[in-house]
Amino acid sequence: MKFQRVLFTLVAGLIGVSAAQAADPKATIADLDARLAKIGAPRLEGTDKVADKDVPAIFFGQRKINNNFDVVDAIRKEHQATATVFVKAGDEFVRVSTNVLTPEGKRGTGTQLARNAAYDAVSKGQQFCGPIDVLGTAYDACYNPIKDGGGKIIGVSYIGHKK
Repeated sequence: MKFQRVLFTLVAGLIGVSAAQAADPKATIADLDARLAKIGAPRLEGTDKVADKDVPAIFFGQRKINNNFDVVDAIRKEHQATATVFVKAGDEFVRVSTNVLTPEGKRGTGTQLARNAAYDAVSKGQQFCGPIDVLGTAYDACYNPIKDGGGKIIGVSYIGHKK
């Protein structure tokens, strides 16, 4: 892991970005949110099966995000960060698109956002940035609420840089 960080720092320097900028959680969440916004406005429409759960289907424009990993995988490639889109299902936020892996090495789709400081902040419509445990791993992370056109919280975007 240390070698990967050194290599990443060298590559970031070659393309004119400092390692601090490249690993800045606020810059990374801004990139994720911009990529999603570029696709279109967020909305819920119908339901979809994610892992073993039926949850609301979250769309950006015409693109359904449930079980679609293009955007989160692009964030991993560009920023060496984990990324997730959660959908609000009742009082929970369920991972519907993620590059976060479970201890078994599978995408953590269908798992829920833990009831922690991030959950409390996004439930109130606020951003959370800080240290957090994600499925057993420590990250410097940011979470943003996703709101529909009427201002209702319908999901959460997340990025994390492994500590």
